[in-house]
Amino acid sequence: MELDYFIVDVFTGTPLAGNPLAVVMNTAGLATEQMQAIAREFNLSETTFVERRPADLERAEGVRVRIFTTQEELPFAGHPTLGTASVLKLHFPDAAQGDIVRLALNVGTVPVQFGAAPSGSGQSVQQPAHTALFGEMTQRDPEFGADLDPHEVVRLTGLTVEDLAPGVPPQIVSTGTAFAIVALRSHDALARFKVCMQEATPWLRERGARWFYALGPTGATEPAWRSRMQFEGGEDPATGSAAGCAIAYLVRHNVVPPGQPILLRQGVEIGRPSDLYLSARTVSKAGQEKIVGVTNIRVAGSTVLVAKGRLFLP
Repeated sequence: MELDYFIVDVFTGTPLAGNPLAVVMNTAGLATEQMQAIAREFNLSETTFVERRPADLERAEGVRVRIFTTQEELPFAGHPTLGTASVLKLHFPDAAQGDIVRLALNVGTVPVQFGAAPSGSGQSVQQPAHTALFGEMTQRDPEFGADLDPHEVVRLTGLTVEDLAPGVPPQIVSTGTAFAIVALRSHDALARFKVCMQEATPWLRERGARWFYALGPTGATEPAWRSRMQFEGGEDPATGSAAGCAIAYLVRHNVVPPGQPILLRQGVEIGRPSDLYLSARTVSKAGQEKIVGVTNIRVAGSTVLVAKGRLFLP
């Protein structure tokens, strides 16, 4: 069996920055165990597997995609969604419906719309084969979980209570994958962010979350925010699923106005700067000013191709 694959950098217009992703094509004949083994072979944070289906089914449900880390399959993840849709748009135009590529993920159908990048996004590559695409995914409406004890959060993350943003308690949020969102007074505190994984992992799992996602304002016009997300054995350059949770959280707590786009930068500390463009809107009941929900979660960024090749399997 021979399978084509692409490697792209996501949430950047510059090769060798952002968050790398492997996209494996034409995987209808693969067993789950084979997909997991291939993900371990690439040894990236995520690898996606694309199964092409009849055109009428793809128009109705989207292109079937499964997402794997080196350890497990995920129902949803942000940079694999954006990166896979970009590969399909650029190299498999029959997968697109105009400027939209719809992916059928384990969490449901997620649309990614392609268009012009915001001014100043830095997406520019000379070679046509390496053209960066700017795409925007619409994530599932958020589910807001429990507030978390600030003292336990800072104990597990190397922060202090004074580092936390006042009046905005750490909280579990999910748009497909649950994160513990931690808002800080300033991005300066991110330099001290160091998750004690041995204790944090079971503590978070008991509360329905997987990882901490910390972010703080920069005080500058662009980027407006900086963030970090650490996992067992490493740190993520860009976490699109967590960023969707974060903007939903910021809008719900009136930190960011509904509908206002913000630029969030992640990966600075590990030399893989990534730019994520975020926005969300609120839902109110007719005749009432009180917010009853957050919706229209948008996470956008550029993707650039850095390699392609072929897998040879027994």
